[in-house]
Amino acid sequence: MKISRHDQRGFAVIIVLVAITVLSILAGALAVFMKVESQLTQNGNDDEKLLWLGRAGVERACWILAQEPGSPTCLKQIWAGGPGYGPETNSPLAGISLDNYSVGDGTVSLKIIEQESKISINRADAPLLNQILTTMGADAGDISVVSDSILDWIGPPGGPRAAGAESDYYQGLTPPYNAKNAPIDDIEELQLIKGITPEMFKGTPPDPDAQFVHHKLGFGNAPGQAPDYIFGLRDVLTPYSSGKININTADSNVLACIPGIDGDAIQNIMTYRNSEGGYESSDGVFQNLGPLNAMISNPLGQQQIGRYLDVHGTVYEVHATAQTGTSQREFIAVVLRNGNNVSIVGFHPK
Repeated sequence: MKISRHDQRGFAVIIVLVAITVLSILAGALAVFMKVESQLTQNGNDDEKLLWLGRAGVERACWILAQEPGSPTCLKQIWAGGPGYGPETNSPLAGISLDNYSVGDGTVSLKIIEQESKISINRADAPLLNQILTTMGADAGDISVVSDSILDWIGPPGGPRAAGAESDYYQGLTPPYNAKNAPIDDIEELQLIKGITPEMFKGTPPDPDAQFVHHKLGFGNAPGQAPDYIFGLRDVLTPYSSGKININTADSNVLACIPGIDGDAIQNIMTYRNSEGGYESSDGVFQNLGPLNAMISNPLGQQQIGRYLDVHGTVYEVHATAQTGTSQREFIAVVLRNGNNVSIVGFHPK
């Protein structure tokens, strides 16, 4: 069959169009590739910047803590975001902000949490654990299981407590693992322990906007009713505390977990802390534990003052949120404070 010049020109046009289309696709693919490569490079640069911004933030937190009075420590101090009190108002910290301060071409925001504002999980005994679980709203049948299992997990290997568990129990789980039989290093570790559910760990306060409030029938939950925990174990426990609870920084949930500290005592403590005046000074800060004897009427609670409480902290968890451009990352550090000496013992991205 003879192909005319008209047909040849048609084929040529088709070939040119196909070539243009292919080249356009390749050009587009190259542009996307270059954009991705450019973004990856930028992300790599940002990651490096964010790391050093986070480190700079933690160093700033250490400097702030080193300037603060070592005892007592309280939430009115500048490290906690407070306005400062006493000598702080004329210290190098006057006017210091924890939010969005500039470092190079980035910014860092700080949140500093005193670990003595919580209960040391590694030093808690059975009565204290039972009180914590009771206060948070755990079922009576869960209290002994969780309490014994925590003590077995932390304690040396051996036969489990009556309701606890050792490695033979955990080896039967999927996936299997061993009991730690050593102090807890990270509060997330609690979720590995027998009896501790995600809801118990995180807390599940009842919804105040729910149309119908389902009340518990005696001990336990009604059929189909999810457990309500007014706070989670992670909210009141820490593995980092030096041991005692700082009466100046602990919240009401933590105070309620101390045996013998009832609602009236907690109200007295919080009223004093929120005041501008008090038993000993004009700043509403406990300088020592003496005033607590007048605030806690329960004899059992009075017996626990020296056992569980103090007025200062030595371990702090620093959250440094670094930002450069549109990139942001949070870093967490654990720092120890001994007077004006502050040292970093842990640092990692969240």
